Amino acid sequence: MLGRLNHVAIAVPDLAAAMRLYRETLGADVSAPQALPEHGVTVVFVDLPNTRIELLEPLGADSPIAGFLARQPDGGIHHICCEVEDIRAARDRLVKDGARVLGDGEPKIGAHGHPVVFLHPKDFCGTLIELEEVPA
Repeated sequence: MLGRLNHVAIAVPDLAAAMRLYRETLGADVSAPQALPEHGVTVVFVDLPNTRIELLEPLGADSPIAGFLARQPDGGIHHICCEVEDIRAARDRLVKDGARVLGDGEPKIGAHGHPVVFLHPKDFCGTLIELEEVPA
């Protein structure tokens, strides 16, 4: 069911500082910031030869990233994202097997313009998993 690793997401308290760190210190290609109000975050992507790193900053006080940073003020790995060919089929299979999908369970459009769902970390060894539909 799982395809390739799409990205590893890191929550950061200061997106501009994180962008400078990745661009200037690590020499990485960093995208422009993109606000995603539906998800409560502003994101940038750091392109690597084999995957991406997504840097997340809260967009408003109600952002789930704000809660994460309250517990981990320096930031840290927030989730991993894996690709699937059919998000609804993957979701339905996982729910049938007892996994919990966060929110209302319906896919939402993510930063890349593709449908995404998030799986409860308690069902996956303490790791928040995002599935993103990327047709083959």
